[in-house]
Amino acid sequence: MKIKQMAAIILSSIMVMTVSWAVAGQDHGEFVTGPFKNGQEVTRVCLGCHEKQAADFMKTTHWKWAGTPNHIKGMETSKKEYGKANMMNAFCTSIQGGKDGLVHEACGKCHAGYGWTRTQYDFTRKENIDCLVCHALKGNYQRAAKGCIVDTKAMDRGVMDLELAAKSVGPPTRRNCGYCHFFGGGADAVKHAGLDSTMEKPQKAQDVHMGTKASGGQDMTCQACHVAKDHKIAGASSMMAHYDARVTCEQCHNGAKAPHQKSKNGRILNRHVATVACQTCHIPVFAKAQATKMSWKWSDVGKDIKSEDQFDKETFAKYKGSFTWGMNVTPVYAWNNGTVERYMIGDRIKDPSKPVIMACPAGTIKDKTAKIYPYKLYTGDQPMDAKFKYLSIFQQYQSLWVDYDWNKALKLGAEGSGLPYSGAYRFVNTVTYIAAEHEVSPREEALQCGECHMGGDRMNWKALGYKGDPMRFGGRFDKKK
Repeated sequence: MKIKQMAAIILSSIMVMTVSWAVAGQDHGEFVTGPFKNGQEVTRVCLGCHEKQAADFMKTTHWKWAGTPNHIKGMETSKKEYGKANMMNAFCTSIQGGKDGLVHEACGKCHAGYGWTRTQYDFTRKENIDCLVCHALKGNYQRAAKGCIVDTKAMDRGVMDLELAAKSVGPPTRRNCGYCHFFGGGADAVKHAGLDSTMEKPQKAQDVHMGTKASGGQDMTCQACHVAKDHKIAGASSMMAHYDARVTCEQCHNGAKAPHQKSKNGRILNRHVATVACQTCHIPVFAKAQATKMSWKWSDVGKDIKSEDQFDKETFAKYKGSFTWGMNVTPVYAWNNGTVERYMIGDRIKDPSKPVIMACPAGTIKDKTAKIYPYKLYTGDQPMDAKFKYLSIFQQYQSLWVDYDWNKALKLGAEGSGLPYSGAYRFVNTVTYIAAEHEVSPREEALQCGECHMGGDRMNWKALGYKGDPMRFGGRFDKKK
């Protein structure tokens, strides 16, 4: 055999091996040796080969919990960074409550780093990156409930094997992503529309993309849609300020895979695309396999209310207040032009008698770039400073959740947030629109014409800005007679 031929064969073999490693993930068992006492020891080993990846990760919102507000209407050009680190929501509200940011000690469980227990944190220390929360595939890797560290108690009990977790690293699975995203808002299925622990191994009927192969689904990973580049993960949450790149259905459904090609009504359906988002027809309901939280009344904290189970979920907890839950929920619909309107810390509330919009899509029927999207309409109430007329940040962790004392919690919260507390408060209602993006149904279960038109009541056409059903009164792009 000639030398050139042999070289070509060797080179081809190397390329095949390289591709195989890239797809399946390199076996790290031969590179990683323990035992390990904590997460930082594992990360130091990772840094031996992945210095660049660490540097890239430290530029992301997963690390900083903040980014430029390119997603918020009117703030797109701001250079100041916003995110979970300095914004509030209508769930556990804020991580800024308490002197020196004491609340970080609990909320930081979902930060992909170690040791962020107080407001001041050294974001330059690469050894504090938690590589395993995203990349450990075995070993039952867990984080402690508080302290922002590896769960050493689980290690002592033999429930978690830190060395095995370190050796098993590979591309993230749905379980890795779900470790935080399934449990947003403090528990399973609380925050998101159709994103909970049942999505780790869903049936095709629940989600056609992530459904298991055995059920006829495509068994897609999260990153199949949420494409990552230099550790920056695509996705624009309807509740957050920043995104690095968007996720669109057209990423896959274009060209030869363009939608509606086999549909007898394909031409009619394609006319909808300029006005109706894919999700609107293809996510007819959310929370298919587990109920999601639909409301949260903080004003009931400390009361003695009997909890009545709803879909096997409690409707009252003395330290958190009252809740309602929904299953197989029909979304509400609103226009979205790609940006959101957001309540920002310190914003003055003009009319406390009206619900405060925590987050909602921006756009109207007159905005040609806007489309109709589906949302989970989440309601509740939160304390407002009676004098300063802004939503107050309170210390829930190790304060309100212990003694139910609102005045104390609000005073301590002010020490952490820097927003003065006048000494008087009242509760105001809040509303949050949470985009329904997951649990895409099989095409056979997509909305049919009669559900929205010809007497169908799914769409509130007048609330969307139409005179009535567009089939009768005309669509927004129809030429005026």
